[in-house]
Amino acid sequence: MTKAFYVTTPIYYPTGDPHVGHAYTTVVADFLARFHRLQGYKTYSLTGTDEHGEKVFEAARDAGVDTQAYVDNLSARFQDAWRVLNVENDDFIRTTQERHKAVVVDILQRVYDSGDIYFGDYGGLYCVDCERYLTEKELVDGKCPDHHTVPEERKEGNYFFRMDKHRDWLREYVKSHDDFIRPVGYRNELLSLLNEPLGDLSISRPRTRVPWGIGLPWDDDHVTYVWFDALLNYVSALDYPEGERYQTFWPVAQHLIGKDILKAHALFWPTMLKAAGIPLYQHLNVGGFLMGSDGRKMSKSLGNVVDPFELSDRYGADAVRYYLLKEIPYGQDSSVSEAALVERYNADLANDLGNLLSRVRALLTRHLDGVVAEPVRESPDDVVIDAGRELTQKTIDLVADLKFHQALEEIMQFVRLLNRYFSEEEPWVLARDGRQERLGTVLYNVVEGLRIVSILLEPAMPLKGQEIRASLGLSGGALTAGSWGETAAGTVVPAEAAILFPKVEDGAPATGRAQRGAPKQVQSESESESTSEITIEEFAKVDLRVAEVIAAEPVAKTDKLLKLTLRVGADERTVVSGIAGSYEPSDLVGRKVVLVANLKPAKLRGVESQGMILAVDDGAGHLALVEPHEDLPSGSKVS
Repeated sequence: MTKAFYVTTPIYYPTGDPHVGHAYTTVVADFLARFHRLQGYKTYSLTGTDEHGEKVFEAARDAGVDTQAYVDNLSARFQDAWRVLNVENDDFIRTTQERHKAVVVDILQRVYDSGDIYFGDYGGLYCVDCERYLTEKELVDGKCPDHHTVPEERKEGNYFFRMDKHRDWLREYVKSHDDFIRPVGYRNELLSLLNEPLGDLSISRPRTRVPWGIGLPWDDDHVTYVWFDALLNYVSALDYPEGERYQTFWPVAQHLIGKDILKAHALFWPTMLKAAGIPLYQHLNVGGFLMGSDGRKMSKSLGNVVDPFELSDRYGADAVRYYLLKEIPYGQDSSVSEAALVERYNADLANDLGNLLSRVRALLTRHLDGVVAEPVRESPDDVVIDAGRELTQKTIDLVADLKFHQALEEIMQFVRLLNRYFSEEEPWVLARDGRQERLGTVLYNVVEGLRIVSILLEPAMPLKGQEIRASLGLSGGALTAGSWGETAAGTVVPAEAAILFPKVEDGAPATGRAQRGAPKQVQSESESESTSEITIEEFAKVDLRVAEVIAAEPVAKTDKLLKLTLRVGADERTVVSGIAGSYEPSDLVGRKVVLVANLKPAKLRGVESQGMILAVDDGAGHLALVEPHEDLPSGSKVS
């Protein structure tokens, strides 16, 4: 039996440009579709634009343009936006398309014929932005709680859907299906709503007031109310009712929405489906609000809006996708900011993942001619191999439970385990000592671990996941639980590969448009200056000494600086060094280093640094300390 997966975003209202809220939900949908595709599922992902209604009509009129031309332009902007974020939706539905209109007319007529639609007069408080009537109970200080506007008093004749008729069965259905609405807090919210009468749902507007919409098949003087039009996109895109896609995907449908449209999707939509004789969707997955760094809901008027498309230009689409999925617990209100993105990128991708990738590549090319060796397993390898075999299933289980942030953290914990294994096994020492078999095994295990990591990260970072494997001479990949050892001995690692995760300097992203997929590195002052010659006399002024590291600790509020205490002869000195990305503090104690002893002291992050130690940059982000070949006394002069 074919495994199928169908995921939808809300169809977005095209009265403005796409924003980070749209981007987050669409990235989640794309992540889920890609993740299931890697597991062998037949997948279908849907997004689109909701193009009818009073708001759209008024916006086009105010802009002085034809309504269809207005929505054509804005719908194209949404489609362009998803290409920027590497979203590969299978379909993009527009409610102005004929395929959609035909389904709406068909379902409306059948529900009307069944007696579930009637004509009546209605008066009440109407919010144009919500496109629905609000009750006094819903108002906050007399205003719509979502749009903070005072609703209009309206009275007019409309057609109504007998929604309250279906309340009892919906309540019982929700009670008996624990995972129908996820996370569980929103299920409880719906059950609370279902404990009281729902009232019936107004489903039309007079064409004299709202000419922009799908006409009712039995009364063309009325157009279809936005929800009875828009919600049907989820089946119209599948060629309902006879289409093969409908037969394959509707039984496994999962909707992704924001919590502001919970009522429409959890009350209106299930009752509409019931009345039309269509089975209910499988899951309704509800996301929280995205907040600015000030803790308030994002708003242009507050100036706290984060633009995901500008961030994609600066740091790469994959970095933005990773940040949104890793930083936001699905279903909760969460703050997002550029500063948090940079911090997450540097910590997880540049330091933990990118640095390890660069180091293993450098050792493979330098000591094994770029060829992955046949491993010979020893007991120190067990912890890495066992964790690697367990990682895929752990990730699958967490994603199935909508815990994307925990799934990505589980992957990064494994990357950190690989880093510890790499440091503890000291492959550079194995190379120096000529222990080629052990060297080959250690590097094999790191490459194999990175292979698994690259596949698991690919749904979040489609380009980078593939590029990680390419930089190791690997290709393809599927999510196979329990797998280990699929990297073939004899695999050739390319001699040259781009730095996939160059570090971004704190608070100073490069200006201008970065190449999509990787941020620009910020050039330091020393890098921007051309190399100039010095005389022997000038060089002789530099006092180089052997020093012993007697203590090491991280510098607070930075992920790249270590505070070192050095013994230099009979003296002790404090030096701040930017080697935290290449060395753990525990790796340094007892090592002999080379110190520039007569450098003018300088304060770095509040710590006075009394000199500088020497290190070599391998060009791939890894720093290697310059160390004496022999065990010389601390304080010895280097000349």
